[in-house]
Amino acid sequence: MPTDRPGDELAELRARLSAVEAQEARLARQLATGPARQPTDRPPPRHRVRSFLAALLIVLACVLTPLSALAFWARSQISDTDRYLATMAPLAGDPRIKTAVTDRVTAEIVKQLPLDSLLDGLAPADRPQLGALLGGIGQALTDGLSGLVHTQVARLVDSDAFVALWTEVNRNAHAALEKMVTGQGGGAVEVRNDTVVLDLAPVIARVKSALVDQGVPLASRIPEIHTSYPLVQSDAIPKVRTALRVLDLAGFWVPVLAGACALGGVLLATRRRQAVVTTALGMAGGALLLGIGLSVFRAVYLDRLPADVDQAVAQAVYDTLVRYLRSAVRVVVTLGLLVALGAWVIGPGRWARAVRGGWRAGLGAVRRVAGRSGLRLGPVGRFVHRWKAPLGWLAVALAALAFVLWSYPTVLVTLCLALGLVAVLAVLELLDEPGRPGEGTRAPA
Repeated sequence: MPTDRPGDELAELRARLSAVEAQEARLARQLATGPARQPTDRPPPRHRVRSFLAALLIVLACVLTPLSALAFWARSQISDTDRYLATMAPLAGDPRIKTAVTDRVTAEIVKQLPLDSLLDGLAPADRPQLGALLGGIGQALTDGLSGLVHTQVARLVDSDAFVALWTEVNRNAHAALEKMVTGQGGGAVEVRNDTVVLDLAPVIARVKSALVDQGVPLASRIPEIHTSYPLVQSDAIPKVRTALRVLDLAGFWVPVLAGACALGGVLLATRRRQAVVTTALGMAGGALLLGIGLSVFRAVYLDRLPADVDQAVAQAVYDTLVRYLRSAVRVVVTLGLLVALGAWVIGPGRWARAVRGGWRAGLGAVRRVAGRSGLRLGPVGRFVHRWKAPLGWLAVALAALAFVLWSYPTVLVTLCLALGLVAVLAVLELLDEPGRPGEGTRAPA
């Protein structure tokens, strides 16, 4: 009936309104609590496996980093003569080493001076009188000869000739370095029980010649003396020797394995930029732990030295031997921080976007000033605009290749390569000049 139609329509509208309100309520609850997870919405198992493998590889890379630095250092000292000589060279100018060598060589020469041969050229009847005379002034004569020898040795040690002689001694010693690591004798460097010793026979021979030239013919009768100068003394030498041998054998492969683990972990990670930051900081932390370990081991080593060992000399030798290893630690820490910083800058964070915005704004202002001065880049600007991203990654790859191919990079070399890369990226940003519409399309970043 006509009178019922308005009521029916009103009821239908109310029913529809209630349904819409119920649907809106369900949508609001879903937005507040998130959609209900269905059994089929679980992350694919392969993603969990990838994440686990990526984390495992990154941890392995961080653990292998200090071992890589140790292996690289050990291999460089054993297989590279010039590197070994560069390591030992500062000891020739260290006052503590000079004093110790002077005292040791003087004592050995005086002990071997044939004072009894002074009576050989006398008649048998005169020998008792001269023997009694020598017996009375024997100590004074010995002191006088000891002072003369000490003066000659000190003069040699303070001259440039000692630097050359020290290099010669260590060059000859390097040929026996591998035998020293394996515990076999021979050569100028040997391991005797728990002490690494250096043979100073060439130094004594040079002093003998100097004494003869100074009017002491008695020195020509001194026999060949092989005196041992202790470089390192510790009851842990056998264990350290074994460890160095292992590191020498694995010197090339440990750094390669560490790099492969780091690369594999980043490639397997679902969030690769964060993986790069984590890996870089982790490897830098591993190297830093090695540096701390070197300082701790230094204190323990010096505390356990025998009482008759000169602490100052032991400190000088230890610090000289590990100085390139400490340099490697600083290089790895610096490189890790730089890589982590670079990965952070290209990220989506608010501060990272602010840094990139400031970079582009500053270089854009320079480009606008150059444009008002009449600079037009033309095809070069359009080419850079189109290929800026590939060119930037090429610059990163070349910087990394230069670092890898550098024989022994230092912190200064690492920073220079980083600054050079930043300069190249700045030039690309300055040369980036979009052309007219339709003239080129910028490559996606």
